[in-house]
Amino acid sequence: MLAGASNVSTQVGHSFSGLRERLREATSAAHRDLDAQLSGFDLTSPAGYRRFLQASAAALLPLEAALVAAGVERIFPDWLERSRSAAIVADLWCLGSSVPRTVPVPPLTRSGVLGTMYVLEGSRLGAKFLLKSVTDAADPRLSGATGYLGHGAGKRLWQSFLTKLATEEPRDGDEVIVAARTAFAAFERAAERA
Repeated sequence: MLAGASNVSTQVGHSFSGLRERLREATSAAHRDLDAQLSGFDLTSPAGYRRFLQASAAALLPLEAALVAAGVERIFPDWLERSRSAAIVADLWCLGSSVPRTVPVPPLTRSGVLGTMYVLEGSRLGAKFLLKSVTDAADPRLSGATGYLGHGAGKRLWQSFLTKLATEEPRDGDEVIVAARTAFAAFERAAERA
């Protein structure tokens, strides 16, 4: 996935008007692959949902730690409202699981923060659909462990992220894309291990 990162400009082209469109195009295959991987988890059973949360945590926790180390709060002052680490750890605890071994992620630059946030904030959109599967399950233990999937519900976190993305002037748009691909790769590695 990262091997082709140096060819982002030629792969993506510059015919798109904005960074959001470039990000969407450059990460569409990774997004599709990750969705296919995650669809293998049975979210209606405690074991399957636990594995899904373990895989998600194994990538989310180091990505959020890298964001904090890179000073995410300077770009997103509402970071504490956006962070989902505590929610996913609480969900795992609720299901009787400890925090899994995390996947390694590289340090982030300011441009890297934007790319990583694109993936994490975008995942909230899919979380709405996954949450429905979990809450519709017959097992009441699952509905008590939905802090991660339900995090930020009713808030305009994705929309405010897009506003920030549109107004930020990253030094290197390609670096934003590389960071987004790296974030997707972290989730893919974590899902493979789960």
